[in-house]
Amino acid sequence: MGVERFSAGVDPAATADRVHALAPGAESVADAVREIVDDVREHGDIALRRYVERFDRAEGDLRVPGETLAAALDALDPAVRAGLEMAIANVRAVAEADLGADVEVALPQGQTVRLRDVPVGRAAIYVPGGRAPYPSTVVMGVVTARAAGVEEVVVCAPGAHPVILATCALCGADAVFSMGGAHAVAALAFGTETVPRADVIAGPGNLYVQEAKRLVSGHVGIDGFAGPSDVVVLASAGADPALVSIDLAAQAEHGTGTVVCAVSPEPALLDAIEIDPGEAVAALVDAPDLETALAFAEAFAPEHLELMGPDAEALAPRIRTAGALFVGRESGTAFGDYVAGSNHTLPTGGAARFASQLGPRHFRRRMSEVRIGPAAAALARAAAPIARAEGFVRHAASMEVRENGGR
Repeated sequence: MGVERFSAGVDPAATADRVHALAPGAESVADAVREIVDDVREHGDIALRRYVERFDRAEGDLRVPGETLAAALDALDPAVRAGLEMAIANVRAVAEADLGADVEVALPQGQTVRLRDVPVGRAAIYVPGGRAPYPSTVVMGVVTARAAGVEEVVVCAPGAHPVILATCALCGADAVFSMGGAHAVAALAFGTETVPRADVIAGPGNLYVQEAKRLVSGHVGIDGFAGPSDVVVLASAGADPALVSIDLAAQAEHGTGTVVCAVSPEPALLDAIEIDPGEAVAALVDAPDLETALAFAEAFAPEHLELMGPDAEALAPRIRTAGALFVGRESGTAFGDYVAGSNHTLPTGGAARFASQLGPRHFRRRMSEVRIGPAAAALARAAAPIARAEGFVRHAASMEVRENGGR
């Protein structure tokens, strides 16, 4: 595919929409996914194994034996292992810094409400198959869930590539299932005779996987809908066009549907960018000034946003809508995909306006612990009239009976 050129001068938000629209739209798979999910939910392992044989082209046990994981780890290239160990340590450190603490609030009437931050019991990390193995996705998911305090973390990995298995062993996954697709998501959401039911399913995947996650989200927690990848480089005077070019080309490796974009008030800088996007789509956006470039980036809400050049880098405190922000010439997005410590499972397709990177909070939940005691009388006098106004007379009675110590 070629490189498109746009102007953001009149309406930066409209230009952002036009660039997003460059990505080819995928045909809806909702009906097919629903059929698969319903089949696995109703028939368990029988349906699951049928789909695994059909789509994953795999036979035998769904769960990978522990000795196979250990053997894969023993055979792992030492340089790959060293890189993964750095990634694990850095991702864990950042994730642990994001953990919430219990908070107790003492209220004027005398009662206390303790906000308890608790992990889910079992998390499932989906690691996509495809053209290559993605051990980094294992790290981002398993390490973050572990840091969140999840007791049991399982991995779903179609193809069971040796590097994936080795990384699962290195990260301490409790179980690995050799399966993928919508049927795997259904098995994890509802459980089968072989696959335990998860409380949260996280991780990227193709359209079938993401539609399945959306479909089961009323029964299990999910991290979000992860569509094709995207990156925007906001460059000002002083940015190196060669670095912009290689960072765009690097992200274009994610293939079909990926959008890579540079926006700048420096036409000569954009002219100097050289990129063959391959199966991805690429856009160069002329902005009349840096403020317009910023407005475009904020409207686009990219998965990854790079700021290059002194004036662009100074905009960092004003950025609000990016999945991850990379500031400065050395801060290439690719580092974030592996060892920087930030999580690479990020909101795509403009979802950075309201969604966050994968973090411990996806695997934890808040619950209130309420202790009222003598405050019951005052609270009943305040709340009973509200309950009656809503037509809930027994709610009112439940509170009022405590006004006099339960008499």
